[in-house]
Amino acid sequence: MRWVLAGLALSMMLSSLGTSIANVGLPTMARAFDASFQEVQWIVLAYLLAITALIVSVGRLGDLTGRRRLLLAGISLFTAASVLCGLAPTLWLLIAARAAQGLGAAVMMSLTMAFAGEAVPKSRTGSAMGLLGTMSAIGTALGPSLGGVLISGFGWRALFLVNAPLGVLTLLLAHRHLPADRSGSSPGRTRFDHVGTLLLALTLAAYALAMTLGHGRLGPLNLALLAAAAVGVGLFVRAEARAVSPLVRPAMFRDPVLSSGLATSALVSTVMMATLVVGPFYLSRALGLAPAGVGLALSVGPVVAALTSVPAGRVADRYGVHRMAVGGLAAMAAGAAGLAVLPIGLGLVGYLGPIVVVTAGYAVFQTANNTAVMADVGTEQRGVVSGMLNLSRNLGLITGTAVMGAVFAFASATTDITTARPAAVATGMRATFALAALLVAAALTLAARALARARRKVGVA
Repeated sequence: MRWVLAGLALSMMLSSLGTSIANVGLPTMARAFDASFQEVQWIVLAYLLAITALIVSVGRLGDLTGRRRLLLAGISLFTAASVLCGLAPTLWLLIAARAAQGLGAAVMMSLTMAFAGEAVPKSRTGSAMGLLGTMSAIGTALGPSLGGVLISGFGWRALFLVNAPLGVLTLLLAHRHLPADRSGSSPGRTRFDHVGTLLLALTLAAYALAMTLGHGRLGPLNLALLAAAAVGVGLFVRAEARAVSPLVRPAMFRDPVLSSGLATSALVSTVMMATLVVGPFYLSRALGLAPAGVGLALSVGPVVAALTSVPAGRVADRYGVHRMAVGGLAAMAAGAAGLAVLPIGLGLVGYLGPIVVVTAGYAVFQTANNTAVMADVGTEQRGVVSGMLNLSRNLGLITGTAVMGAVFAFASATTDITTARPAAVATGMRATFALAALLVAAALTLAARALARARRKVGVA
C-alpha cells in the first residue's frame, strides 16, 4: 500500500509541477525564440487547454479500458513529451509537445485520485486524498523556485528535461506496485462516447480560451468563444441524453453530494486564484517588496497547504468529511473577509496572516470535499468522477484568473496596474477579496446543506 501511494503521489506532483514550472521561463524563452509574449504564452496555454479539455474523457476511458494501463501510458506520454519539450528546436514544436505533455498530465491527474479511492480502505480515504493534495501543493510551490534555479544554472530546456528522471521513477513505481486491472471490467460491452467526448473537449477549450485570451478583457473574440461554449453545452447535454453509453450520465448530477462537491470546488478555486492574481501586485506595489521577497511571500500559501492536507485527511477520516468541509470554508470566509478590510499599514505580517487562514481552510476543504465525492462512487465511474472533480477545480482557476483580475483592475481605477499607486492597489485588493468572501459564503451555504442532508440520512438510518 505504501508504494502504491508513493507512485500516485509522485504522479500528482509531476502534473502540478508541469503547470507551474514553465511560467518563470517565459521571458527567457521569448528571447531564445525571438517571439512575442502573446506567442510564448501558448507554452502555458497549450498545457492548460489539453488538461481542461480532456481530463473528464480520459477518466472515462480509464473506467472502460483499465485504469492501470492508461495511467502507465499517461506517465510514459508525459515523460516522453517532457523530453521533446526540452529538445524542441522551434517554438511551435515546443507548444505541440506541451499539448502532448498536458494530455499525459490529464491522465495522471484524473486516474491518481480514482486509484486512491479504489486501492485505499474507505476508513483511510481522507488520508490518501490529503497526501495527494499535499503533493499537488508541493508541485505548485516547487515550480517557480526550482524553475529559477534551473534557468540560472542550465537554461530554459532544463525546465522540461528535469521531468524525465522523475517521470521514469514514477513509471517504475506505478508499473511495479499498482494493482492489475480487474478482469471483470468488460470494455467490450460498453462503447466509448466519441461524440460526447468531442463536444465536451471543444466546449471546454472554447471556454478556457475565452477566459485566458485578452487578459480578462472581453473583446469580440472572447464573446464569440463564450457563445460557442454556451452552444456546446446545449449540444453536449442533448447528445448525452441520447447516447447509449454517455460520457457523463445526466442522472449523476441528481446526487447532491456530487453536484454540491463540484459546485463548491469551482467556487473555492475561483477564490484561490485571487491570491495568485492580486498577491504579486499588492506585495510589490503596495508593500514595496523586492522580487525575491515577493517570491518568498507567495510561497507561504502552498507551503501551508502542503503542511495542512495530510493532517486534514486524518481528521476527516475520524470526524466526518462534511463537517470538515464546512469548517474549512468557514476559515476561508474569515480569511477573505480579513483581507477585504486589511489596512495597508499592517504591512507584510497583516497580509500573510489572513492568507495563511485562507490557504489552510482551502486545504481542509479540498481534502474533505474530494473524500466525500469519491467515497461512495462505484468502481465503473471512479475515473470519470475524478476527472470531473479535477475539471471543476481547473475551471475555477481559469475563471478566477479572468474575473478576479478584472475586478482587481477595475477597483484599482487605473489603466496600468504595474504602475498604480500603493493606495490604488490596496483598494483593488480589498474589493477583490470582498467578492471572494461572498463566493466562499455561497460555497459555505452549499456545504452546510450537504452536512444537514448527511445528518438527516444518519438519523433516518
